[in-house]
Amino acid sequence: MVCCSLFLLTAPTVVLYFQGYRVDLNKRRLTQTGGLFIKAIPKQVEVYLDGKLIKKTDFLFGSALIENLLPRKYEILLQKRGYFPWKKNLEIKEKEVTEARNVVLFPENLSFEHLTKEVEDFWFSPDGKKIILKEKSEEGWLLKLYEIDKRLKIHLIKEKDITKKGANLIKLEFEENNKEIVLQIGVGEEIKYFSLSLVKSPSSLVEIEKLNTLPENVLISKKIGDDLYHLDRSGYLYKNEERINDQSFPLQNEEKYSLEIFPNHIFLKEGNTFYLLNRETKSFEKFFKNEKGIKLSPDGKKLAFFSNFEIWVLFLEERLSQPRKKVGEKNLIGRLSQELGDVFWLNSDYLIFNTDNIFRVAEIDDRDQIYILELPLKKILADNLVELKNPKIFWNFFDKKLYVLSEGNVYTIVGILP
Repeated sequence: MVCCSLFLLTAPTVVLYFQGYRVDLNKRRLTQTGGLFIKAIPKQVEVYLDGKLIKKTDFLFGSALIENLLPRKYEILLQKRGYFPWKKNLEIKEKEVTEARNVVLFPENLSFEHLTKEVEDFWFSPDGKKIILKEKSEEGWLLKLYEIDKRLKIHLIKEKDITKKGANLIKLEFEENNKEIVLQIGVGEEIKYFSLSLVKSPSSLVEIEKLNTLPENVLISKKIGDDLYHLDRSGYLYKNEERINDQSFPLQNEEKYSLEIFPNHIFLKEGNTFYLLNRETKSFEKFFKNEKGIKLSPDGKKLAFFSNFEIWVLFLEERLSQPRKKVGEKNLIGRLSQELGDVFWLNSDYLIFNTDNIFRVAEIDDRDQIYILELPLKKILADNLVELKNPKIFWNFFDKKLYVLSEGNVYTIVGILP
C-alpha cells in the first residue's frame, strides 16, 4: 500500500521531468526547458555556460547539444587552447533549441611568407588558381603569371611588346575559362584591346576589336548566364526583350553607370551610389550612398556592401536557421573610425577586412554583439621587419590565404581559417 502511494505521488513528477519540465526557482513556477546546439571549428572546443564548463564539441562533427536548460539568457563561451575565445549572450526559450552552428575560433598564431617583390598590382583568376602580377622594370612594366598550386612564375609580356613608344595598362580582366586575359591599353590618345593566352608558350598577344560595342540607344549591358540585361539611354532596363522598370531612371550625363545582378536583386550603380530595383513598384530606389564595394557570399545568399566607414550585409534569400532573416533584411556589421581598405567573405558567415595595416574578421550573426576580432599580425610583421603601408588585400578561397600587396612586395598570411 505504501509503495502504491509513493508511486502515485512520484509518477506525475517523473512524467513531467521526462517531458522537459523543471522548477524555475527564480520565477517560482514550473516551466518547460529549452536547449542549445553548438557547431564550431575547430572541433572539440570547450563549451561554458555562465562560466561553467558543460561539455566539449564532438570529434566527428564539432557539435554539441545541451538539453534541459531553463528559459533565460546565458553567457556562452567557446574556447580551445591556441585559439581566441568566442563569447555571446543568447536566449534559451521554452520548447526551442537555440543554435550557434557556424562559429569559428581563430588561431592565436599565423604564418607569414614573402611571395615576391617589384610588384605594382595583382589580379586573381575567378577560380583563385592564377595571379597576374604587374611588375616594374627599368624598361617599363611587365606581366607575369603566377600559378599558385605549382608555385611557379612565368613571364607573359613586357610593355615594349605592345609598342616601343610606351603603353598604359588601364584594365585587366580574366575570361570565364581562366585561360586568357583581356587587356585595355592606352597608347597615346588611343585605346586598344588585346587578348593574351595563359596556356600557350610563348604567350600569344592578339589585338582584338573594341569590347562591348553597344547599339547607339544602349548605355550599358551585362550578360548573366543566358540572359542579357541592358539599360537604354532613356533610363529603362531590359532583360532580353522584356522591360523591367515602369518608371524611367533619370540619367545624368557626367556620371558612370554599371549593373550588378544578383538573385532576386538588381542594382544600378550611378557613380558611388547604388539604386535597388523595387520589384513591387518596378522602379529604382536609392539603396546606399558613397558605396565603395559590394561582394556576394560564397553560398550566393548574402551581399556585403561597404562605404569608407561602414559594413552592411543584405540577405538575398530567407534564412530559416538561426538567426532567422527575411529577404531584403539588412545588418550593420560595423561602423569604423578608420577608413576601410577592402572587404571579402572569409566564408559564408564571416567577413575579413582591413583598415590600413590592421586586419579584422567579423561574424554576421547580429544576436547580442557582433563578434569582431583583430588578427594577431603586429608581432609577425615586427619579427619579419615588415611595415605595411596602404596595403591592397585579397582573400583567396582556393588556398585559404590572405594576399597582401604593400610597397611593391606581395605577402601571404596563412592559417586564418583553422
